[in-house]
Amino acid sequence: MINKTQLTTIFLIFACFFSVSWASNVKDPYKYFFNETWGDFPEELARAKEEGKKGILIFFEMDECPFCHYMKKNVLNQPDVQDFYRKNFLNFVIDIEGDVEIVNLKGDTVKQKDFAKKNRVRATPVIAYYNLDGKMIYRHTGKTSGVEEFMWLGEYIANEIYKKKIRFSRYKRQKRAEKNKK
Repeated sequence: MINKTQLTTIFLIFACFFSVSWASNVKDPYKYFFNETWGDFPEELARAKEEGKKGILIFFEMDECPFCHYMKKNVLNQPDVQDFYRKNFLNFVIDIEGDVEIVNLKGDTVKQKDFAKKNRVRATPVIAYYNLDGKMIYRHTGKTSGVEEFMWLGEYIANEIYKKKIRFSRYKRQKRAEKNKK
């Protein structure tokens, strides 16, 4: 017979095992989701074209943002997310309070915080998708509900569903309905 203390010990061992195995599957988003950049976005657009990407994603964040941290700790660190987004987009991060100079999509040298202001970023995160001409094609403000919604958002852009004048909210409902039929 297993007593209560032994059962608790067994449970804790299994919990530790599963949490360690789950944690080992996640990867640092700064290394595996976001691409390295010198902050020259016209150059990044040219690179995206050369590499056959669908566009670029800019993740506007700030240090104290709990929703930005949620995205990095629960969504952007997932290997499936990283693989899909790296295949389809170049992904960059912008600090909306940053003083680092970048070359914006129009070729002007500006600070990150001024680039964010020009893009009307007031709350974070903002996940902005730009086509290969440097035009913003979709903007999502706030965190997604999780990996699934973020993947649907990526599919919505990569598969050019937005061009069919279907709103993302409708696309998301369709995806949920398809999932519930299975």
